[in-house]
Amino acid sequence: MPAESLNEIVIQLGREAIWICLLLSAPVLLAGTAVGLVIGLLQAMTQVQEQTVAFVPKIIVMLLVLSFTLPWLISQMLQYSTDLISGIPGRFF
Repeated sequence: MPAESLNEIVIQLGREAIWICLLLSAPVLLAGTAVGLVIGLLQAMTQVQEQTVAFVPKIIVMLLVLSFTLPWLISQMLQYSTDLISGIPGRFF
């Protein structure tokens, strides 16, 4: 197998891994960001600068989003793993 072809395979595998990481982390991160923004605006309007006021709602919302999206996250991880493992013979041998 030529070195250029192997380099392309490694780059493609890395690109797929980064994409799946971004895809899997997006729901929880977006929910945390949205709640943080809303809480920050409320704190700015009321001039309440307590750290726990922002922390507790973010954790609760992020856990709720994680629990709702967990079946989808698991199916995505299983699909990626299945594709990665089943592609080994075609890519390297």
